[in-house]
Amino acid sequence: MGGGQRRRILVGLAVAMFLGIAVYLRIWTIDYSFSSDDSEILRRQFDLANREAMDESAEWRLKYDVEVERSTECVKQLNQIKGSFENKVEDAPSINQKLAMLQKENTALLERVEALKQELEDTKLKCNLHKIN
Repeated sequence: MGGGQRRRILVGLAVAMFLGIAVYLRIWTIDYSFSSDDSEILRRQFDLANREAMDESAEWRLKYDVEVERSTECVKQLNQIKGSFENKVEDAPSINQKLAMLQKENTALLERVEALKQELEDTKLKCNLHKIN
């Protein structure tokens, strides 16, 4: 039994190899004769497809460049605003001190104005008294 089964396997292997070689030879013998017109048409189609791909690539590159420019501008503006905000936050204590100083100065000036008004009234009264006398 061992010899008969082995022989069948070898015969099956030989048939499979024969069929494989036959298919290979058939594929090898197929004539791929394209006419010059066919090859010219294929070349033109390839060139057209290539140009379309290049145009689409250029279009996408332009869109990318525009978006990069917009995002760069936004980042610059954001950094400017951030820097300005940080400066304002850092200046807040000094601004508060200046405000307090200006309020004190304003109060002192208001008192001085009141004093000058009173002095003016006194001077007017004295002038009026001198005119009457």
